[in-house]
Amino acid sequence: MNTLTQPKLTDNKPGAGAPWWKFPIVWLVVGGPLIVVVASLNMVAIAVRNVDPVLDTTQMAKDASKPGHAPAVQGRNRAADTAMQPAEH
Repeated sequence: MNTLTQPKLTDNKPGAGAPWWKFPIVWLVVGGPLIVVVASLNMVAIAVRNVDPVLDTTQMAKDASKPGHAPAVQGRNRAADTAMQPAEH
């Protein structure tokens, strides 16, 4: 009988006994979502720190009564009115 020694299946795998964090594919799988989570938390922090102020509409109404601002306000209102009208057939 010929007795050849068969290698174990684990002997053919590189790093078979290595911990999970030593495999590069793990960092590709975990790293992508981790970068997205860190970036989104940065965006939330920026949005919370730099909140835009609410515009005071009463001030715009006071500015419309000034003679120098009247044409701009009328033009803005006219553009808004014509945009809401349906097209003629």
